[in-house]
Amino acid sequence: MKIFATYNIKGGVGKTTAAVNLAYLSAADGHQTLLWDLDPQGAASFLFRVKPRVKGGGKALIRGTKALDDAIKGTDFDRLDLLPADFTYRNMDLLLDDAGARSTRKLARLLKPLAAEYDHVFLDCPPSISLVSENVMHAADVLLVPLIPTTLSVRTLDQLTEFVAGFNGHRPQVRAFFSMVDRRKKLHQEITRDLQAERPGVAATPIPALSMIERMSVERAPVAAFAPRSVAARAYRALWSEVQQAPKPPKGG
Repeated sequence: MKIFATYNIKGGVGKTTAAVNLAYLSAADGHQTLLWDLDPQGAASFLFRVKPRVKGGGKALIRGTKALDDAIKGTDFDRLDLLPADFTYRNMDLLLDDAGARSTRKLARLLKPLAAEYDHVFLDCPPSISLVSENVMHAADVLLVPLIPTTLSVRTLDQLTEFVAGFNGHRPQVRAFFSMVDRRKKLHQEITRDLQAERPGVAATPIPALSMIERMSVERAPVAAFAPRSVAARAYRALWSEVQQAPKPPKGG
């Protein structure tokens, strides 16, 4: 089982749209796929037409009184399941802290039994630097980091890369990609070109700023499903092709 996490310290950068489309493409390629919507706002759950509620809330999952398996819901798409959001996830930092020793690895331990059922797991993460995000980084094989082409976004990538480099044992691969790219803007062109040239961990495929992607909230489906021949769908498909080539780092610590 390979675990991908869409993550950024900043919000509003395209994490959920990437998670939803890449998870859909994974399932369409024949992989048993699970998306866990960890954001209490529940955008991914909304897009998949699943009620953002888990019986017993985040407390039941973290304390183990409800198995992840029992909270998983099917979607309208073959081989694609969803572990929905719940508004109690807003307290997940506190729940993880109460879990005691090795609390930064709690999500990894919860996900481990799912390896018999799923080929790929996607974690759609809330924007923050917190105990939840540390758990995500310890659980994930690949951190997918959407970046809007601005100087501040590049600085955020530097902070994240340094943070992960300080981990003992398991370290996820950091795979950044540009999101909401407007080719009409000279600054977007320059930053996209320069960072891709300077850093091997930045994907070559940018996700453009398109109204078709915004339409996901109307269609309540991945753009790759309702508009498979669109520019947006082709971009996500190319990004997924790149993402699959990312090697799985060895587990440790």
